[in-house]
Amino acid sequence: MIAVVDYRKGNVASVQRALAAAGADALITSDCARIADAEAIVLPGVGAFADAAREMRASGQMEVLKERIEQGVPFLGICLGLHLLFQCGIEGTDAPEGRFDLMERGLGIAPGAVLRMPDRGEDGRTFKVPHVGWNQVLFDEARPMLFDGIESGENFYFTHSYIAPDSPSTCATTLHSVSFPAAVSPLPHVFGVQFHPEKSSDAGAAFMGNFVRFVRSAS
Repeated sequence: MIAVVDYRKGNVASVQRALAAAGADALITSDCARIADAEAIVLPGVGAFADAAREMRASGQMEVLKERIEQGVPFLGICLGLHLLFQCGIEGTDAPEGRFDLMERGLGIAPGAVLRMPDRGEDGRTFKVPHVGWNQVLFDEARPMLFDGIESGENFYFTHSYIAPDSPSTCATTLHSVSFPAAVSPLPHVFGVQFHPEKSSDAGAAFMGNFVRFVRSAS
């Protein structure tokens, strides 16, 4: 069973449907005991980093997720779920960009802070933020396993204003005003994506199918 974590921040039903279409038994739950018993965990979401982190901390979900990740359970974070893998985030706080200590804390599985996407490129061009719509996901010849059967440059659907920091865990990128992580894998069993596979047509279905196969292989 794959637990789709409900922390009152968005599109859990569409993620459950995408997993079910890929052949998974997926359960939407906010119950920490159910999350603790799951064979894999998906953390979706939209909304502000700080609000989500506080909700998860108050409910006990943050602690359970950390424990399950430490135990090696397959994990996928989608959009805000990707952001929450990092040490901290500025969204929903009054912190200046350099003050990590004033930002809301995330799961801390990957290093760095999630910050607002700049609305100007290095050449001075203005870009629309939020970044909404289809964009290319790029990766090198060392294809991440969840992109099996998917070509570098395939289009996925994005909707976000904040971006994860680049780090050794970055395994795919997308270019808008800047190049930013489209996918990360800070641990061999932990993945996060900035795009929404559940809204990304055939490419998203292939991605979800790969995650379900990975979960089965890890069981």
